[in-house]
Amino acid sequence: MFASAFTRVAPRFSLRASYPLKSSIAFATKRFNSSASDLAAANSLKQGSTPFKFSAGPIVTKYTEEHEWVSLHPDGTAFIGITKYAADALGDATFVELPEVGDAVGKTDTIGAVESVKSASEVYAPVSGEVTEVNETVAENPNLLNEDPMGEGWLTQIKLANVEEDFTNNEELMTLEQYTKSLEEDH
Repeated sequence: MFASAFTRVAPRFSLRASYPLKSSIAFATKRFNSSASDLAAANSLKQGSTPFKFSAGPIVTKYTEEHEWVSLHPDGTAFIGITKYAADALGDATFVELPEVGDAVGKTDTIGAVESVKSASEVYAPVSGEVTEVNETVAENPNLLNEDPMGEGWLTQIKLANVEEDFTNNEELMTLEQYTKSLEEDH
């Protein structure tokens, strides 16, 4: 389903780029001034956005080492997107590929791709389940990924196969504080 141009080369930045993004990540770090409070604020889910307004709002939002966020809702669905940090590191998005509604995905399966002026990168599922919705708006307007990655730039919604296993007890998912600390440690 995905173009062969999207290969797995895994510097410690997901959206596992087809070429290293070290200079892009350094740029993103400078842009945030590397302070913990700036990093945390920039990578928090935006209140008032679709992922925040869905159902009664998210129970919790967690983050991956690969710079993705996943927001769990009371009905067992989760919105998934990339963090502000990742969006800044990628640069101006020019193309977003999304999965098909109804696709079954496993944790770490490719669920999309993002092309930018700096790189082409795959996006991986931090949880397993069934794709229930995709954000066609971001596919039609990739720049939305740069403008609002923590809100209206969400990528997909997945009905989790097992909330306990995929989210609650998933030790690979980090809190905002843990994610912010991992960004600081990387630089």
